[in-house]
Amino acid sequence: MNSQNLLKTALVGALTLGVAAMATAAPAPAGAGGAKAGDMGMTKCYGINAAHKNDCKSPGHSCAGQDSKARDPNAFVAVPAGLCEKIDGGSTSPADKG
Repeated sequence: MNSQNLLKTALVGALTLGVAAMATAAPAPAGAGGAKAGDMGMTKCYGINAAHKNDCKSPGHSCAGQDSKARDPNAFVAVPAGLCEKIDGGSTSPADKG
């Protein structure tokens, strides 16, 4: 591994730790005390998933993280309400109802 790749890896690691520290130190949203995702205004957004990053069951598999196809129109990711329509390729309904 040359020094340039080593430096890039170190910087990515430092940024990741910084973001993780900020996320854990952030206060919970008002009214989020033990509320489920559905109670916090989350909605299913289809067609925006990365490979192996879907939230739940889709046709062909029954568990989160098992969709091997990125941007699958039948796999969803939970996003805050109103955000899905702003994402290119995002839809609030699956392509296949099966």
